[in-house]
Amino acid sequence: MKTLTITRPDDWHVHLRDDGALAAVAPHTARHFARALVMPNLRPPVTRISDALDYRQRILDALPDSPQFQPLMTLYLTDATTKETLVEAAAHPDILACKLYPAGATTHSDAGIRDIRGINTLLETMEKLDLPLLVHGEVTSTEVDIFDREARFIDEFLAPISLRFPGLRIVLEHITTREGIAFVQSAHDGIAGTLTPHHLLYNRNHMLAGGIRPHYYCLPILKREDHRQALLAAATSGNPRFFLGTDSAPHARHTKEAACGCAGCFTAPHAMALYATAFESVNALDRLEGFASHHGADFYRLPRNTASLTLTQNPQTVPDAYPYGADSLIPLNAGETLAWSIMDAPPDQDA
Repeated sequence: MKTLTITRPDDWHVHLRDDGALAAVAPHTARHFARALVMPNLRPPVTRISDALDYRQRILDALPDSPQFQPLMTLYLTDATTKETLVEAAAHPDILACKLYPAGATTHSDAGIRDIRGINTLLETMEKLDLPLLVHGEVTSTEVDIFDREARFIDEFLAPISLRFPGLRIVLEHITTREGIAFVQSAHDGIAGTLTPHHLLYNRNHMLAGGIRPHYYCLPILKREDHRQALLAAATSGNPRFFLGTDSAPHARHTKEAACGCAGCFTAPHAMALYATAFESVNALDRLEGFASHHGADFYRLPRNTASLTLTQNPQTVPDAYPYGADSLIPLNAGETLAWSIMDAPPDQDA
């Protein structure tokens, strides 16, 4: 049986939700990843230091069997965010970055930034504090085609921000386009991007051809095959600017399979099997460790993990559903067989 042992990976973009949903999904992330950068788009959003630390404690309380797992927190930028909050965030070891959601761009983004050109003071402060900026990179104008929103955001907002604030570390999260890849590759030092397993493996035909498949619907939306190929080439290139961020985003079944369904793919239980599938498809398994375990830690200036994770080429069937409070949660690839599985690490390993 083929096996691949790598340094235990980190997930640099995940949604763990809260309350009963948190208890249902957090163990899946903690089982495979040593650390996870947790997104702040709760309702209400995580905008204050106390919000972030209280949320972090709730995550830890939901994971009594995963003492080595480290949740790392983010703050949700709003039009009311103050410089004082940023100073406090930069000084706290458990708060790693701030997240920019353009208002209306995705799930629970209604409290996001309405005028991106109006936050220069905040960005200047973050640059001085060396506090990274995480970006959901899409414009929200209804006049812009949904498949073009990432490229337009880069041209209109992100590229100018990177030039105005050359010392600001920026992560363009869940890149979906050739334009996003080109921006990261050509930008100055301190610019990086995360890539999800679903955007590496699937294009918009998987979501739309032959019928609408709501569990493939995410934002930014799946793009054409030539974009997917560009993402896969970047992920497997060994370029340290690109690293793992699952953007695993759970939603109850009835909110996905609805007339106006929620955006998000739940991949946490089998994310590493999906990444291994993607890397193997271009004979690049030898570069999976850098992408999954090294590049992100290096970007955030954290020590690399010391424990390991072993993947085995042992087929697994993805469950049809998982419990999700009073509802159920349908994972991406529900009912399908994946070629790779995870061999659980001994419980006494250090992260």
